[in-house]
Amino acid sequence: MKKIYHSKIGLELVIPLVLIFGAVLAQTITEKPSWIGIAILLPVILFVVYMFLTTTYTIARDELTIKCGFLFNKTIDIKTIKKITETNNLLSSPATSLDRLEISYGKFDSVIISPKQKLEFINDIKRLNPNVEVNFKKKK
Repeated sequence: MKKIYHSKIGLELVIPLVLIFGAVLAQTITEKPSWIGIAILLPVILFVVYMFLTTTYTIARDELTIKCGFLFNKTIDIKTIKKITETNNLLSSPATSLDRLEISYGKFDSVIISPKQKLEFINDIKRLNPNVEVNFKKKK
Protein backbone atom coordinates (compact mmCIF):
# COMPACT_ATOMS: atom_id res chain seq x y z
CA MET A 1 0.00 0.00 0.00
CA LYS A 2 1.29 3.45 -0.91
CA LYS A 3 -0.79 6.46 0.00
CA ILE A 4 0.21 10.09 -0.48
CA TYR A 5 -1.41 12.75 1.66
CA HIS A 6 -1.02 16.39 0.69
CA SER A 7 -0.66 19.04 3.35
CA LYS A 8 -3.72 21.11 4.14
CA ILE A 9 -3.10 24.71 3.09
CA GLY A 10 -4.50 26.98 5.78
CA LEU A 11 -5.70 30.49 5.12
CA GLU A 12 -4.29 31.47 8.53
CA LEU A 13 -0.83 31.06 7.00
CA VAL A 14 -1.60 32.09 3.41
CA ILE A 15 -3.34 35.42 4.13
CA PRO A 16 -0.50 36.95 6.20
CA LEU A 17 2.06 35.82 3.61
CA VAL A 18 0.02 37.28 0.74
CA LEU A 19 -0.44 40.55 2.63
CA ILE A 20 3.25 40.84 3.52
CA PHE A 21 4.61 39.83 0.11
CA GLY A 22 1.91 41.84 -1.68
CA ALA A 23 2.67 45.00 0.32
CA VAL A 24 6.42 44.68 -0.20
CA LEU A 25 5.98 43.94 -3.91
CA ALA A 26 3.54 46.86 -4.35
CA GLN A 27 5.94 49.19 -2.53
CA THR A 28 8.86 47.95 -4.62
CA ILE A 29 6.95 48.54 -7.86
CA THR A 30 5.18 51.83 -7.07
CA GLU A 31 7.65 53.86 -5.00
CA LYS A 32 10.80 53.91 -7.05
CA PRO A 33 10.71 50.76 -9.19
CA SER A 34 13.62 48.65 -8.11
CA TRP A 35 14.42 45.79 -10.45
CA ILE A 36 16.87 44.38 -7.91
CA GLY A 37 14.12 44.31 -5.26
CA ILE A 38 11.73 42.60 -7.67
CA ALA A 39 14.45 40.17 -8.76
CA ILE A 40 14.98 39.19 -5.11
CA LEU A 41 11.32 39.15 -4.07
CA LEU A 42 9.88 37.07 -6.92
CA PRO A 43 12.15 34.03 -6.32
CA VAL A 44 11.31 34.21 -2.59
CA ILE A 45 7.57 34.22 -3.39
CA LEU A 46 8.00 31.32 -5.85
CA PHE A 47 10.01 29.40 -3.24
CA VAL A 48 7.26 29.80 -0.61
CA VAL A 49 4.60 28.69 -3.13
CA TYR A 50 6.79 25.71 -4.10
CA MET A 51 7.15 24.69 -0.42
CA PHE A 52 3.39 24.91 0.12
CA LEU A 53 2.61 22.84 -2.97
CA THR A 54 5.22 20.11 -2.41
CA THR A 55 4.56 19.29 1.24
CA THR A 56 3.40 15.66 1.33
CA TYR A 57 3.18 12.75 3.74
CA THR A 58 3.58 9.31 2.16
CA ILE A 59 2.71 6.02 3.81
CA ALA A 60 4.44 3.14 2.04
CA ARG A 61 5.07 -0.29 3.49
CA ASP A 62 5.78 0.41 7.19
CA GLU A 63 7.24 3.89 6.69
CA LEU A 64 5.95 7.44 6.83
CA THR A 65 7.93 9.81 4.60
CA ILE A 66 7.50 13.52 5.22
CA LYS A 67 8.62 15.84 2.40
CA CYS A 68 8.57 19.61 2.28
CA GLY A 69 10.18 20.74 -0.96
CA PHE A 70 13.86 19.89 -1.08
CA LEU A 71 14.58 21.20 2.43
CA PHE A 72 12.85 18.59 4.59
CA ASN A 73 12.79 14.86 3.90
CA LYS A 74 12.30 12.53 6.86
CA THR A 75 11.34 8.87 7.00
CA ILE A 76 9.83 7.39 10.16
CA ASP A 77 9.26 3.70 10.87
CA ILE A 78 5.52 3.54 11.63
CA LYS A 79 6.15 0.84 14.25
CA THR A 80 8.06 3.47 16.32
CA ILE A 81 5.11 5.91 16.40
CA LYS A 82 3.70 6.10 19.93
CA LYS A 83 1.19 8.92 19.80
CA ILE A 84 -0.66 11.24 17.42
CA THR A 85 -2.01 14.41 18.98
CA GLU A 86 -4.18 17.09 17.39
CA THR A 87 -2.53 20.48 17.90
CA ASN A 88 -2.38 24.10 16.75
CA ASN A 89 1.25 24.48 17.79
CA LEU A 90 2.96 27.35 15.94
CA LEU A 91 6.39 25.68 15.83
CA SER A 92 8.10 25.67 12.47
CA SER A 93 7.33 22.37 10.83
CA PRO A 94 6.54 20.69 7.50
CA ALA A 95 2.90 21.77 7.87
CA THR A 96 1.12 24.40 5.76
CA SER A 97 -1.84 24.85 8.11
CA LEU A 98 -2.32 25.40 11.84
CA ASP A 99 -4.75 22.44 11.86
CA ARG A 100 -1.96 20.01 12.77
CA LEU A 101 -1.04 16.61 14.10
CA GLU A 102 1.98 16.04 16.32
CA ILE A 103 3.49 12.62 15.78
CA SER A 104 5.56 11.31 18.70
CA TYR A 105 7.93 8.49 17.78
CA GLY A 106 11.11 6.84 18.95
CA LYS A 107 12.32 7.71 22.43
CA PHE A 108 11.78 11.51 22.51
CA ASP A 109 11.24 12.53 18.87
CA SER A 110 8.27 14.31 17.36
CA VAL A 111 7.25 16.06 14.15
CA ILE A 112 4.26 18.27 13.37
CA ILE A 113 2.36 17.78 10.11
CA SER A 114 -0.96 18.90 8.61
CA PRO A 115 -2.51 16.29 6.30
CA LYS A 116 -5.64 17.38 4.43
CA GLN A 117 -7.51 14.17 5.34
CA LYS A 118 -6.53 13.86 9.02
CA LEU A 119 -8.88 11.03 9.99
CA GLU A 120 -7.99 8.91 6.95
CA PHE A 121 -4.29 9.52 7.67
CA ILE A 122 -4.69 8.50 11.33
CA ASN A 123 -6.66 5.38 10.35
CA ASP A 124 -3.94 4.33 7.88
CA ILE A 125 -1.27 4.74 10.58
CA LYS A 126 -3.42 2.83 13.12
CA ARG A 127 -3.95 0.04 10.59
CA LEU A 128 -0.17 -0.45 10.41
CA ASN A 129 0.45 0.18 14.13
CA PRO A 130 -2.66 -0.45 16.26
CA ASN A 131 -0.74 0.55 19.42
CA VAL A 132 -0.65 4.24 18.44
CA GLU A 133 -2.43 6.42 21.00
CA VAL A 134 -4.57 9.15 19.38
CA ASN A 135 -5.49 12.34 21.26
CA PHE A 136 -8.03 14.69 19.72
CA LYS A 137 -8.58 18.24 20.95
CA LYS A 138 -11.65 18.67 23.09
CA LYS A 139 -14.49 20.42 21.26
CA LYS A 140 -15.69 23.62 22.94
